[in-house]
Amino acid sequence: MAGSSHGHTPAAWTGVTIAIIGFCVAGAFMVLANPLGFWGGMAIVILGGIVGWIMSAMGMGQPKKTHPVHRTAEQREPAGAES
Repeated sequence: MAGSSHGHTPAAWTGVTIAIIGFCVAGAFMVLANPLGFWGGMAIVILGGIVGWIMSAMGMGQPKKTHPVHRTAEQREPAGAES
């Protein structure tokens, strides 16, 4: 994963940060036995995914042409090649 720069983009960092905050909010309200606050935290988690997706669509994510999954066979390096 580290070789493909997986997740090292503003879109990924922002989306994951928002989702972690939502997870913490949901966890705190779950301990406090407050269902409304829990679902509010879960909404923040979903918001993090949406924000990350929108930022990626705006060009702040990893370009698909550089991601190994989206490269064609002629663009890939031979199996034994070292970079």
